[in-house]
Amino acid sequence: MTTALRVAVLQGGRSLERQVSLVSGARVEDALGRLGHEPTGIDIGHDLVPRLRELNPDVVFVALHGRDGEDGAIQELLEVLGLRYTGSRPAGCARSWDKVLAKELLREADVPTPDALVFSETAVKELGAADALGAVEERLGFPVVVKPACQGSALGIRFAACGAEVPGALIAAFSYSEKVLVERYVHGRELAVSVLGDEALPIVEAVPHEDDFYDFEARYTIGRASFHCPAEIDAGVAAATQDLALRSARALGLEGFARVDLLLDRQSGELQVLEANAIPGLTETSLLPLAADAAGLGFDAFVARAVELALAR
Repeated sequence: MTTALRVAVLQGGRSLERQVSLVSGARVEDALGRLGHEPTGIDIGHDLVPRLRELNPDVVFVALHGRDGEDGAIQELLEVLGLRYTGSRPAGCARSWDKVLAKELLREADVPTPDALVFSETAVKELGAADALGAVEERLGFPVVVKPACQGSALGIRFAACGAEVPGALIAAFSYSEKVLVERYVHGRELAVSVLGDEALPIVEAVPHEDDFYDFEARYTIGRASFHCPAEIDAGVAAATQDLALRSARALGLEGFARVDLLLDRQSGELQVLEANAIPGLTETSLLPLAADAAGLGFDAFVARAVELALAR
């Protein structure tokens, strides 16, 4: 019989992904209860440290999406408190949260990722970088994808079909992050590989119903997108996709569980890694639970494995 563990489930918080995190946390709590453990949900706030000290959990399950949860801040605090926790350590979280840093690390590891230029808000507003926007067409061509360097769930991402659309897209992205990537657009199939321990789970393909972009609403609104798992792709391509996801996770120092998002170029057939997520969504419409089901694990077994990995570290 499994020994009952006191598990603090961190969720909510102050990021734009608060509501998604609360749903993820509630699902994790339910699973832990079914597994025979004693979960306590904690909505992150100023009283976090005394609440953790009072609970004295055997392990902490981090279901905190967005800032604080995925940038390494909460993990640093848990390290200070000497508590075991699920997922990656602070450095791995920080590397994957910052898309600029992640892209450089992926390149150093010879992982294919779309070319991009980086603009900081300070450079654009105070150092005349706006006059260098012509380099976007020269270096990347159009269309391009403009995305905040530090944000999740496709928040703040805009497309620019021509140079005239870039300034507005930058302004929109700067409302989410002080640094912004202007990335070469790849017309491709959107694939996601969840990593659990050192294993790549079955590939999920997301197919939006209306737009040509898998946005925040499509991710978290039932009926806005279709999900195919395992993805209907050639076996060799599938193996290459999973291998690339594992290489990406290692390059960024991700542990426990994570998700790597990729594109399969519709013209060239090449794979491109977009980003990695240290704390992927665990909602009813999230991709990791779907992959766990396809692997024959189910959500409860995934949660059990995540806790096991945390205790073994």
